[in-house]
Amino acid sequence: MKTLIVYTSQTGFTRKYSRGVYEGLNKKLNSELSELLTIKEAKRKKTSYFERFDAIIYGGWSMAGKVVKSKWFLKKAPKWNSKKLVMFCVGASPTDNPDLEGYLNNVLSVEEKKYIKLFYCPGGLNYNKMKFRHKILMKMFTAMLKKDKDASKREMGEIISHSYDISDKKYIEPIIEYIVSN
Repeated sequence: MKTLIVYTSQTGFTRKYSRGVYEGLNKKLNSELSELLTIKEAKRKKTSYFERFDAIIYGGWSMAGKVVKSKWFLKKAPKWNSKKLVMFCVGASPTDNPDLEGYLNNVLSVEEKKYIKLFYCPGGLNYNKMKFRHKILMKMFTAMLKKDKDASKREMGEIISHSYDISDKKYIEPIIEYIVSN
């Protein structure tokens, strides 16, 4: 199955997962049928370029309740609905975060859920690679959380006040299995 993986990454977590999906698909299919592009590269491609793929995957990182730069994919997805379509988002939350289900439920519209399969991959935070404005916003957010009356919010503020990595290759396996399954 010829698969295109398009991604955007700021601090490296989404890039790592995208490369893992790319390598995993090529290994599973015993070939090099997958292609990997950044969103910038994909935006420069003509419409005809995408026609040769059986599946298209978009990977982006979560910020403020959205998947960054997913508008590009979601705008094109209705034209591609005869293909297998996947979107995965990478965030700083562990998979057991009780707020995660609500977030994921709102990423895609009811209509988009009919033809796009959504996956979540926990990544982490890397303040050293973050853009200055995002770093400032995160510092303000953590300061606000640390002052909250709710102990669990104060604990979350403490956790996200520094860089950490909770990524794991096991989170790409369901994506690969979905793509190679009939």
